[in-house]
Amino acid sequence: MKKALGLLAGVALIALSGQALADEKTKIGKKIYDRAFGRGCGACHDISSNPQLKELIKAGELDKAKFAQVLKEGRNGMPKAMDAIMAVGPVKKAGYSEDEAIDAVYQYLSE
Repeated sequence: MKKALGLLAGVALIALSGQALADEKTKIGKKIYDRAFGRGCGACHDISSNPQLKELIKAGELDKAKFAQVLKEGRNGMPKAMDAIMAVGPVKKAGYSEDEAIDAVYQYLSE
């Protein structure tokens, strides 16, 4: 009985820590969206004349691979964004790699 309770407690702790990490990633993703380029991604992407990232991602029209490619290479009027993303304070503080930063902002936009 004690082993079963210990195992259950361990599983619960792992689940809670995983959720805490996911929540932290989402918070950093929001900070990237709000702060990249000094004015945030929404300065362009929250206006009707530009792609609405949240809607495209939620509708399955923009997968993470294509999203990452545009951030890394730019496209049409969208400049390369990785330098601006990696300069965001919380990204530096968390020690995120480029891929982790992309995952964070994609996760934020997916919610």
